[in-house]
Formats: sequence, C-alpha cells, structure tokens
Amino acid sequence: MLNSKVAAILYEIADLLELKDEKFKPQAYRKAAYNIEQLQEDVRDLLDRDALKDVPGVGEAIEGKVREIIETGHLKYLDDLHSEFPAGLMHVLDVPSIGPKTVMRLYKELKITNINDLRQAAEEHRIRGMKGFGEAMEDSILKGIKFLEKSEGRMLLGYAHPIAVGMVAYMKEKGGLDLVNFAGSLRRMKETIGDIDILVGTEEPEKATRAFVSYPEVEEIVSRGVTRSSVRLSIGAQVDLRVVHPKSYGAALLYFTGSKEHNIELRTMAIEKGYRLNEYGLLRKESEEVVAALREEDIYRALGMDWIPPEIREGVGEMEMAREHRLPELVGLKDVRGDLHVHTDASDGADSMERMASAAMAKGYEYVGITDHSQSLKVANGLDVPRLRGRIAEARRLSGSMAPFEVLIGAEVEIDEKGKLDYPDDVLAELDYVIGAVHSRLKMEEAEMTERVISAMSNDRMRILAHPTGRLIGQREPYAIDMEKVLDEAKAKDVWMEVNSFPDRLDLNARHCRMAGENGNILVINSDSHSVAHLDNMLYGVATARRGLISKGKVANTRPIAQALGRK
Repeated sequence: MLNSKVAAILYEIADLLELKDEKFKPQAYRKAAYNIEQLQEDVRDLLDRDALKDVPGVGEAIEGKVREIIETGHLKYLDDLHSEFPAGLMHVLDVPSIGPKTVMRLYKELKITNINDLRQAAEEHRIRGMKGFGEAMEDSILKGIKFLEKSEGRMLLGYAHPIAVGMVAYMKEKGGLDLVNFAGSLRRMKETIGDIDILVGTEEPEKATRAFVSYPEVEEIVSRGVTRSSVRLSIGAQVDLRVVHPKSYGAALLYFTGSKEHNIELRTMAIEKGYRLNEYGLLRKESEEVVAALREEDIYRALGMDWIPPEIREGVGEMEMAREHRLPELVGLKDVRGDLHVHTDASDGADSMERMASAAMAKGYEYVGITDHSQSLKVANGLDVPRLRGRIAEARRLSGSMAPFEVLIGAEVEIDEKGKLDYPDDVLAELDYVIGAVHSRLKMEEAEMTERVISAMSNDRMRILAHPTGRLIGQREPYAIDMEKVLDEAKAKDVWMEVNSFPDRLDLNARHCRMAGENGNILVINSDSHSVAHLDNMLYGVATARRGLISKGKVANTRPIAQALGRK
C-alpha cells in the first residue's frame, strides 16, 4: 500500500507540473509513478538495498523525493508546487474532458479556482465567450461536474479489494481469528465501493478490535467500541469493523453483505413462511427459536432456496431463480485457462514479452495472448508493421521454448472513424487473432459510433471487441452506442465481447454482460495487463461476469485455445 501512496504523490506532482506547462517533467514523474505502482516488492525494501534507481523512470532526483516521502510521510517539493496555485484548482482538473491547458486558461481568463466557480461560469454561459470554446464545451463541463460528484468518495473495486484482503489476512494471522470476512458492496464485488466493512465472529470482541486498530496502515482511529470500530488508513480509505458472536456469524454476514433490496425480499419471504430474519439469525416467529444462523447456506436452505452467490444479491430476479433451483453455475476464476489481452514494453506496458508470458504460465494458464497497440495510437507507442512482425517472430520463438504453454500473438488494433482496422488485411492475417478497439473520437453520435463498430466487425480477422463502451469509471462516461445492435452483429459475425478486467474499465459492465448472455453472445474475460502485476486483475472481470449471470460455457477463454480459436 505504501507503493500506491508514493505513486499517488508522484502522479499529483505530474499534474501540477502540467499546470505550469512544463514540457518533459510531467511525463518523467508519471513514468516513475506508474512503475512504482506496479512493483511487486515494497518500495521501502528497494530503497534499503539501494535498488530503487533500477526501477525505470526513477533517477537520482525522484529517488530522493521517494526517500523523503518514506522517511517523513511528507514532501516539501509537493507543498511548494501547491503553493503556486489556488487550493481548489487541482480539483477542477478532475472534471472529465478538461486538461491542464484548459484549466489554466479558465483560471487566467475567468478567475476560476474551484469546482463551484466552474459550475457557475458554465451556467452563466461565460465559458462560451472564450476563444475556441462554445456551447458544447459548457454542456460537457456541466455533465462532467455531475459525473464527478456522483463518483465522489467511492473507491474502485480493484483498489478496495486488495486493501480488504490484506486486512482480513492480517486479522486472521496476527489476531488469531478464524471467522473474518469483508462484507457490504465489496463482497458483492460492485465496481465502486464506499467504506470497507469487515465482519468478525468471535467470543472475544476486544481481541478482534485490538487486531483491527493495530493494522500497520492505520493512520487514525475514528472510533473504538466493544463491537463497532472505524479506522482511516494512510491511503485515505475508511474501514469499519463489526464484531458478532460466532453462532450468528452466517446471519450477520448475510445481513451486512446486502443488498438492501435482496435483504428486504429475504425478510418478506421469511415472514410468509412464519419466520423472522435479522442479523442474529432466522427465528420462528412465535417461539423465537433459532432455525439457522451459523452459515448463510443454512438460512437459504431453510427458506427453500439454493445459496445465492454474493455477486448477484441485487434484487434482480435471483430469488426466484434460487427458489426454482435454476441459478446458473457462474464462471469462476479457476475456470479461466488464459488471458488474451496483454501489453508489453513494446507499446505502453512495463514488462517484456518473456516476463509477461512467464508470469501468465506461473498463474497456471495454458496460454497468453500478447496484444500491443497498433500503429496509429502514437500516445501508446503503437507498433508499425516492421515492429509488429518482429514481435510475431519473438512470440513464435517463446511459444516453442515454453511448450506446451502457448504464447499467442495478436494486436489491439485501432478502429478508425470509418470502421476500418489499423493494419492491412495481409498483416492481420499473420496474427493469431485481432482485438478491435476504439480510443479516439469518443463523442460521436450513437448511430455513427454503432456503425463504426459494426463496420469493423465485418473484417473476418477481428475476433474480439475490446472494452466495448470505452468508459473509465469515475473519469469518463461510456461513448454512445446501441448495445443491442452491437451484440446482434457480434453474435452473427462470431466476434467475442470483451469483459475488460482493468479496475477503471470493467467493460462490459454487469448489465451488459447479462444482456450478452441472454442474447447468446460469447464473452472473453481479459486483464488488459500493462505489467505483470495487472494479471491479477482477472479476478475483477470474472466478478463482473458473475454479476451478469455468466456461466463458464459462455466464456471463450475457459476453453482450450485450439477450441477457442476454432483450430482444426
């Protein structure tokens, strides 16, 4: 978690330097931040053995700043940069579609220093009077502010989950506790999380509380009680603890996992059957005798239902399916045989092809697909044809040396505004498969964007549609697209719809996964890894597919690769 804190400070420096219109420094700080964020070793250990300078992008100056952060928890250079701007200006930079140059123009020309100033200027139509701006820009800013406010105070699933897993492991190991789990929306694996909820079952509540507040990353004890406590971690996340008696742990876990809608339906069903359900157990209404409380499964069974996985407890029909014993067997992480969307340092990744392939094999996969960006995406160092052909040869060599593990070679190929793919067909034919993706002109009208994507699917080489709505959670809304038409075309053309596991994408989302499953589409769950550490993100794509009621048979990369790619 310290790595994340250090990286966040370096990213913030990069943003402030961009506001100052520095040319090269922002990119240097971002590169260092990105690579520190991906480290699988604690940055403190690297610093102790004088190995931090071996991390790409970390020179002597940045190493000194990292040392100051670690030793003091503070950085004077960041304070000095902050002092050059009004306190609220950095928050303006968080509004989607507003870059550093625009923020500085708004500051200098309209004296905008915070979000409220920005909203007022847009509502009063003062922004459209600036050169190069117009009514559309004002509308975009107002939408961006609403979007930002809607996501305030929420953490991405991929950010909150490792924190909770770490705390649970610590409390089990150091606290000597057996019944420990996270609950709430995190256990339901929702794409964004508010506070993290930890539930413990023990007859020694003080023991649980002591372990909880002694977690090394705790910065502030917000409250401390016998059965309820709250802490704030050094990275800013709030974590709440609830301690219950072990005999009622299953009922409490069910209750505190939610959702509210699911719990209401459960309680209603319990009443209809002559019971009462709360966080202490399922009780007979008349006698208060406890029928079930220790395990969630016992409560569902007593109500005549199959156990419902936490990911689908949202009050969207799961109760009826559980009563009728027709819940699908949802896809699991153990079912995934390979990852077909992986980047390397040839484009915008951090690790070599060999390192990515070795890490994928170490996870127990049977294959990995290397898919660096295509030539027109300059910002991601996209590969021109000669470089791509060099990567094809390297993948073939690696695949031979790592057999029976297969290193497949594909590409994440740009779909241009007319629906054409970024490489000629003869080049595409040299690849094992093609991922089509949209990264530019994201504000096209729905009909135009839909036609753009559908046109790309007409190319027989395209096998996967990457992150099909282009959203970035909390940063950028999805582009307008007719998902029903796209799903129908993908099914007809045998194009797989990607469930992109990167925490700020999770795209397809759960609702679209369910649409695709009901439509008969084949999905593929990919990590979109840009480093070895990102391979672990597969968990979040699987969780998203599960939330969409997707079973193993509907996911291409749960199959052997020959079967998945239709080889003879």
